[in-house]
Amino acid sequence: MNPYRRLFAVLLFLGLLLAVFELSGLRGHFNLQFLHQKILENELSGLLIFVLLFSLGNLIQIPGWIFLAAAVLALGKTWGGVATYTAASVSCILTFLTIRFIGGDALRQIKNKTAARILRQLDARPIKSVVLLRMLFQTVPALNYALALSGVKFRDYLIGTLLGLPLPILLYCLFFDYLAKTLKIV
Repeated sequence: MNPYRRLFAVLLFLGLLLAVFELSGLRGHFNLQFLHQKILENELSGLLIFVLLFSLGNLIQIPGWIFLAAAVLALGKTWGGVATYTAASVSCILTFLTIRFIGGDALRQIKNKTAARILRQLDARPIKSVVLLRMLFQTVPALNYALALSGVKFRDYLIGTLLGLPLPILLYCLFFDYLAKTLKIV
């Protein structure tokens, strides 16, 4: 299939998903208060909802820090961090698989010198590249889309994601815990 058609299919899918969330009012539930409340109401079902919303939120461009802040405020920095790491990992995996299914390796098929140079660097050290990208950009949806469309092997993506997420999540947990204590939110 033509790589531009695949990219268009990805954009169309993401646009339709965003429209469904906007028109149904579900996007309004992607806020700190709602997430915090759901986690506190019932930790098990709250955590499952948290993972589901994090995954869907990642697809429709909701920043991951909102989820992390809600988890830290509800569960504390340690368990909030564990919950966020789990949700972020699941989210990245689902986003990768969804976008790869729709778009394949469309970026690799585009004939562009800059893209080819970037992909050669990714191919040379895929796990290291994904780790560094995760440390810098965490779960930014555009990064997930680009990596899924790049043709990087799922195994390399998974290992890089699992190794690259803990440090930024830890730093955010410490920050949000400090902020909550300073502002006397918890």
